[in-house]
Amino acid sequence: MKFKAILTDHGVNLLEKRFVPALDKIGRVCQLYLTRDHAIFLHNLLSGNGVQSIAQFRKETLFDDYRISSQNDDRIAFTVDLGLLHRALRSSLSIEGGERLQIKLVKKLPAGSTQPMPFLTFETKGYKSAVIQDVPISKPLSRSDVMELQSALDMAQDIPQTLVQVPDLLQLQNLVDRLKQVGDLLTVSISQYGDLHLQVSTSLITVGSDFRKLRVLGVQANAPPGDQDMSARARTEMAIQRGEAQTVQVSVKHFAKSLQCHLAKPDCAFYGIAPQGACLTVIFQFFIPGTRQTDKSISLHCRLPVLDTGSD
Repeated sequence: MKFKAILTDHGVNLLEKRFVPALDKIGRVCQLYLTRDHAIFLHNLLSGNGVQSIAQFRKETLFDDYRISSQNDDRIAFTVDLGLLHRALRSSLSIEGGERLQIKLVKKLPAGSTQPMPFLTFETKGYKSAVIQDVPISKPLSRSDVMELQSALDMAQDIPQTLVQVPDLLQLQNLVDRLKQVGDLLTVSISQYGDLHLQVSTSLITVGSDFRKLRVLGVQANAPPGDQDMSARARTEMAIQRGEAQTVQVSVKHFAKSLQCHLAKPDCAFYGIAPQGACLTVIFQFFIPGTRQTDKSISLHCRLPVLDTGSD
């Protein structure tokens, strides 16, 4: 299998300043999945534990002169340490007069080893020097593992029927930092009227926040008359009975991790609950610079495992 490409200045900046720091907060180790058209960073897609995250880039967004070949239908996947990847990207930026950064898959014999090991090698040439950095990676996945990964990726693309656009992510982060002090379980309710209700309860205290009249994508409904006079809990329960809202429970820590994606500088974020309350999905949207149009060359979303149906 072979992979070689030139990382563009735009690609280096996107990864080094935005996406790698954000993904590193979800988990230090992730899978990098390279296909003919995309580079995809994945967390926990095969393990089923923890926050799943999928950051997908069209190859032109990050690379020039992109070449890939493998017997797995030109698909290569391996595990990489994001901290080491970040360091390699950062030091490539510090080369004075550095030309573009070449990245390729190689096998080398590490010092003191008898077995060649796979590396992702970064090479930058400057006026006076060339810097080569080897980032160790796992052995690339087998054909059957790549097929399993692709199948998990296809399943993870399902979008909830109703999505609500959340307000300022930093404001939400401040709220979740407070909720973390109270308990570990976060109840999340989303209605087709554009309501998002977050609540942490213990035997002694209930703390929550209610966001109303948010922008809704997908299936939406008009709130019944008089619901503005009801408590958030009563309103949510009535909406669930009408089949116009869903409630799930997730880990507060998982929810807080997904909010770290604000480091990738998305332009807006949407929350939704998958059918049958299978997971809580967060979709981050990026605009083409200077417009309000979605940049379809970049996508980022997280899926938070549900700890309880929340319907008891």
